[in-house]
Amino acid sequence: MLYSIIGEDVTNSLGARLEARPAHLARLEVLNNEGRLILAGPNPAIDSDNPGDAGFTGSVVIAEFSSLEEAKAWADADPYVDAGVYKNVTIKPFKQVFPNT
Repeated sequence: MLYSIIGEDVTNSLGARLEARPAHLARLEVLNNEGRLILAGPNPAIDSDNPGDAGFTGSVVIAEFSSLEEAKAWADADPYVDAGVYKNVTIKPFKQVFPNT
């Protein structure tokens, strides 16, 4: 089943986010290589693809896991969690409607 993982950043997270980013992306690459990643990306703090020093307010991952517990365990092990980037992470089952698969 698909799950949405929504991480909400702490204030002024950019430095910690940049430091933990390589490890964060490596984990996403594994999901992608396994064909389980639907989409992933950050939420810019301003209306720009490249927010610069404004940074980001969070991230969204939609991926396939065998259970909610597996999705939670994966999210709990995210380098952004360990680095203190996220103040809150929400994991919910997700039903993809569009685009049709």
